[in-house]
Amino acid sequence: MTSNLDPDARTSYRLITVAARMVQRRQDDALAHLGLTRAAVIALEGLAGGPLNQERLAEAIRVQSQTLGRVLIRLESAGHITRTRQSADRRQFKVELTESGQTILEAARRAENNAYPDDPNISWKVLREELTKFVNALPGDRDQGVVPFAAPEHRTMRRPQGGRASNLRGADQPRQ
Repeated sequence: MTSNLDPDARTSYRLITVAARMVQRRQDDALAHLGLTRAAVIALEGLAGGPLNQERLAEAIRVQSQTLGRVLIRLESAGHITRTRQSADRRQFKVELTESGQTILEAARRAENNAYPDDPNISWKVLREELTKFVNALPGDRDQGVVPFAAPEHRTMRRPQGGRASNLRGADQPRQ
């Protein structure tokens, strides 16, 4: 069986992987002084548009609710979020940023921005658009309308209506 895959695709996949690891290391270093991890910042970003229940937040940032729960416990103990049991379903939590969470999220955004290369030759918009196409082309059970880790101003897209979003595993799995 022959593949229709562009010959440059394999090299591009590897380049994406290398770039992701390098960015993750830089983010980890930039966030360490704040006591945050990438997973914590992703969760905080997911809440920047307003409170969500834990299941919706997990879907929005494409992680399993159980994995997210561990991150949220640490964020709650640090005072960055509140989790309130829902009266209609006691198994569900409404998750919301606190004032401290807003402050730490802004500090994390600044730290991450300072970790990225400041090179005017990089077309960030084009890179984002191409990576979004790439992510959406990957197979899996996910809502095509959800762009992972979109900035809060891009969160007006419709939310997934049930089912689990695709899971992050390996080096991409959130930790806190």
